[in-house]
Amino acid sequence: MKEPAKKQENQPESWGRTGRAEWSHVMGVLFIVCSTPVTVVYFFLCINQYQGKAFTPILNIMHGTESCLDILSKLPSLSLQAFFVGYSWFAFQIVLSLLPDMLHHVIPGYKGGIQYGPVTPAGNVLAYNINGLQAWFISNALFAINGFYLKLFSPTIIVDNFGGLLWVAVITGNLIALFAYVKANVAPSHPADRKFTGSVLPGIAAWTIINMSYAWKQYELYGHVSNSMLLVNYLHALYVVDFFWNEAWYLHTIDICHDHFGWYYGFGDLAWLPWMYTLQGHFLVYNPNDLSPLFALFVFALGSISYLMFRAINRQKDFFKQSEGNCSIWGSKATYIPAVYLTANGERKSSRLLTSGYWGRGETHELHCRSDWCSVLWT
Repeated sequence: MKEPAKKQENQPESWGRTGRAEWSHVMGVLFIVCSTPVTVVYFFLCINQYQGKAFTPILNIMHGTESCLDILSKLPSLSLQAFFVGYSWFAFQIVLSLLPDMLHHVIPGYKGGIQYGPVTPAGNVLAYNINGLQAWFISNALFAINGFYLKLFSPTIIVDNFGGLLWVAVITGNLIALFAYVKANVAPSHPADRKFTGSVLPGIAAWTIINMSYAWKQYELYGHVSNSMLLVNYLHALYVVDFFWNEAWYLHTIDICHDHFGWYYGFGDLAWLPWMYTLQGHFLVYNPNDLSPLFALFVFALGSISYLMFRAINRQKDFFKQSEGNCSIWGSKATYIPAVYLTANGERKSSRLLTSGYWGRGETHELHCRSDWCSVLWT
């Protein structure tokens, strides 16, 4: 059963922007909303029709070898099968999101089940059913079992319908954003925050399944799977599993504390993430590349170590925060700098800036960013 939201006293009854947005902000938002769907479709077209060459369509128009109509004629078509596949996936993920989490009962250290987020500006503490790791495991296990044993559908079904699925995701993501906007103005409801269960799971859980479908398609076309494709599948899975393992932790990040549910989550998680974050695997489907064993080992080690370093630095800071500074780091009592600041409404608050462990090194911020950048540049 869904846990009710808790109510905190002495909190302002407000949620969202309290004033009018500046015109420059509005223009910036409109630019992002209009340009990102075009960007997703453009990159899909480049990989499917131009061997992954990002500037070829533009150069062809400039040189007169192709017209805009010629390029538009190569856009993917929308099909009923794509709608069926896409909405079957959405429905399946909604069902999985409603199931009680079982993994936190059997996996030590995993924080799942009902978890509470931060206090909202309206004074609510929302309850979330944290079961993303369970949903991811069930989804990916069933997809793999079907591909190897059951054969109920082709494991290349995603790649074979990827163009149509792109339109389904773009349309659905924008409709979800529009629904959220209308609801916020017509029937606002603070406790009914569906940020995790309504949008994130279908997008990020599909990430690794899309990569598996790429690998199957490469095998179908060439009779083998390249080691670069295997590296993409492994390194992306490392990120996705880590996300779901730390799903409860994300409740207290800026994304959840301050960002509102809308286009960013509707379109971003349903269209931008599954298509743009899997570009490496999509490219390798039609451009297989076998790395030398030594270089493949280097990429494997660089991606793994970089991400583990990024997570270790974050975990140290989170451990310090949760213990309110009463902890030991690297065998010594944690040290910190007390910080006092005023909020926008004049409220005086205090915080602690960690100066022990990784965060006691002068170059820690650079190390934190560089390890994140290296983990992004795995492939």
